[in-house]
Amino acid sequence: MDSLAGQAVYPLHRCKTIHLVRHAQGIHNVEGEKDHKAYLSPELLDAQLTPLGWQQVDNLRKHVHASGLSKKIELVIVSPLLRTMQTAVGVFGGEGYSDGIDVPPLMVANAGNSSRAAISSLNCPPFIAVELCREHLIESDDDNLWKADVRERNEDLAARGMKFLNWLWTRKEKEIAVVTHSGFLIHTLNAYGNDCHPSLKSELGRPFNNCELRSVVIVDKSMIGSDSSTTDYPGKIPSGADVPSAAAK
Repeated sequence: MDSLAGQAVYPLHRCKTIHLVRHAQGIHNVEGEKDHKAYLSPELLDAQLTPLGWQQVDNLRKHVHASGLSKKIELVIVSPLLRTMQTAVGVFGGEGYSDGIDVPPLMVANAGNSSRAAISSLNCPPFIAVELCREHLIESDDDNLWKADVRERNEDLAARGMKFLNWLWTRKEKEIAVVTHSGFLIHTLNAYGNDCHPSLKSELGRPFNNCELRSVVIVDKSMIGSDSSTTDYPGKIPSGADVPSAAAK
């Protein structure tokens, strides 16, 4: 059995495919490369994308459509900050929005001083903004608040990320895109893979580039979800004798 030590088999309905995306370049990234303390600046808390960031969004969108991924994703979950929402809508949203359509746009024109046209909500998966996959924050008894000089501890961020992945099992969708932040991705993913080969563990926890997409599979080992299989077939229809040959005397 040693030859199988590095393998695992799980029922398909206990698995979900998650497409993880770090937001494109924001103005805080540019300032943060000059001075890392800029990441704590309240003025850059809800930073918008740079023109370069929008180019990164356009290129990822082309990849998502060329690979066929855009037709597979059933839901887009996004951190509720401007840079992640701009990235999510730009990559996974509909085409250009036209006046007169009786459906609200997914993103209005010039959102966040982007100089970008409105984006349609037609012909794209639904979007949900979720606080759990937000960047470092500070927690209080009243609300989740940001402070200019204090950030959530990395171990608490990792715990929040694990809670988020458990929450995904309450969703019926099997193929989900998550658009979030570098810190959230790094500390969440580094909490996993300890039972894998070191090279796989390293691959899983490697930092994300701006607007990078990586696909992973999560497995419901603890029966958190209640999904039933849509592909399994019970057999024995019509019924008849079928004693396995190994059990026959």
